[in-house]
Parts: sequence; structure tokens; C-alpha cells
Amino acid sequence: MSQPSVILATAGYDHTIRFWEAKNGKCHRTLQYPDSQVNRLEITPDKRFLAAAGNPHIRLFDVNSNSPQPVLSYDSHTNNVMAVGFQCDGNWMYSGSEDGTVKIWDLRAATCQREYESRAAVNTVVLHPNQTELISGDQNGNIRVWDLTANSCSCELVPEVDTAVRSLTVMWDGSMVVAANNRGTCYVWRLLKGTQTMTYFEPLHKLQAHDGYILKCLLSPEFCDPNRYLATASSDHTVKIWNVDGFTLERVLMGHQRWVWDCVFSVDGAYLITASSDSTAKLWSMSMGEAIKTYQGHHKAVVCCALHDGAEPSPS
Repeated sequence: MSQPSVILATAGYDHTIRFWEAKNGKCHRTLQYPDSQVNRLEITPDKRFLAAAGNPHIRLFDVNSNSPQPVLSYDSHTNNVMAVGFQCDGNWMYSGSEDGTVKIWDLRAATCQREYESRAAVNTVVLHPNQTELISGDQNGNIRVWDLTANSCSCELVPEVDTAVRSLTVMWDGSMVVAANNRGTCYVWRLLKGTQTMTYFEPLHKLQAHDGYILKCLLSPEFCDPNRYLATASSDHTVKIWNVDGFTLERVLMGHQRWVWDCVFSVDGAYLITASSDSTAKLWSMSMGEAIKTYQGHHKAVVCCALHDGAEPSPS
């Protein structure tokens, strides 16, 4: 079986998206993004396209083409798009924006199919592994579950009043959700299935992870099991790696000179990519707790990164 191709992309405030050769650190393609900064990047499950979320558009680029132009543009948000992601088959895309809405898009037609009102700037949206619930976090501290089957909000939580929820992450098997906020705190819930297939949150742990903001929290992927980790990226220039079993601190990744905005695990959880205001991205070995590659080329803050080093899903 051939090795799956590795797609690594970074973006931020210099109006470019850069594709890198993960192992040797060389930038092999640069795309211009003239309209705005890029807030978030996500690669489609089939590795064919890269979505870049800006202000207020989302642009879809062909990963394997040399064309500098986006394939499609998604245009009905009215402010910064802070979250973007895909359903597991790549049939639809979801997004969250500072305009206070969560949207679902038909990927191919580039039309907005549904819109949910959060009533505050949306900072983060994740799709539950069941593919039928979106979970959003906003600037006012609200976490909401949007039931896509019932087409309504099925659950609301406020872990800390008036403390912005910056990032949400769900365990790959749907057993746990973590919310990180502007006070350096992570709230952890066990997810329980109710009789109506509605998700219930059972408080599990409160983790004071950093003194500064947490800008991204991320649970490790399926192929990292039986080890389960939580990564927290912070304005204190570090990323901390926590063991989910007891939430003990395993590693502190030190090397960035400024805020660390984003992070993404490799498919087996052995590596972590980070993006920072110091205008670099880094590749870290989880076992060593050290940076083994620095990606240099951006001229301003790098606030988002995307990695897809897994196999493409087999056609069903």
C-alpha cells in the first residue's frame, strides 16, 4: 500500500496560504488571499480541496491544481468566519461567524442550506462524530448544540458567564467534549446519549490549563488510542499536552515566541503542527516534546494550520 500523501497548509495575516512539504519544511505553493486575513483552514476528507475562512467569505481551493483562483466562494456571512469544517463524506460544509450565525452549505452548489442564530459572535463550531449535531461556542460564553435532524437548538450551556468560549473539541468516539475559554480554563463534559438521541453533557472536569487565553483546544485522534491527549494552545506562547486520563500535564511545548493560535494532530497522534503570531508554524514530536521542524516564509502572524496525512476515505 502506498503512503498517503501529506497535505500541510498554513495561513494568517499576510494574505497568503502556504502549502509545505511536511518533512523538509519547504514551501511548495503559495496562494494569494487578497480580500482579508485567513482565520481558519480545513481540508476536505477526500484531500481534494482546502477551505479558507476569511472576512466575510469562505473560499474553496483545489489542492492539486496550480490555479491561483478559488474553485468556489461562499458568500452569505457578513463578518469574520471563525470556524469551518466538513461532514465526513464531504457532502456539506459548516461554518460559524462573528455575525452570530452558524451555517450549513451545499459544498458543490456553494449555497447556504441552513442558518442558526447564536445571538453572539461565534468563535468555534465542531461537528459531533454522529454527523447529526453541531456544537458552537460564542463570545458571550454560550455553548449550543444544534440538532440537524430536528433542525433546532437542543441544548444550551454557559460554563462561565460573559467569558468567551474560544475553542471546542469532541473526542473521536463522541464520548467527551472540551470547551476552552478566555481565562485559560478548560471545561470537560462526558457526552451521554438521551432517549431522544439528544446529547446530554455530564460535567467531568475543570482544568485551569493556562494563565492566558486558550486559543485552541484539541483532542487526539482515533489512531492515537489507547493514549488520549488534550492539546491546549495559548497566548502564553506554549502548547500544553494533557493526559485525558486524570488530566495530568504530560508536556509543555515551548519554542514559539508569540501567541499560539492553532494546532492539529497527525493522524496517529505522534506529531502536532502549531501556528503562531511569531510568523512560523512548527512540527512537534509528541514523544520528545520538541519542535523538529519550523516552517518559515510567512511575513505576519500565522493563525491557522491544516493537516491531512491520513488515507482518503474509501468510496462507499
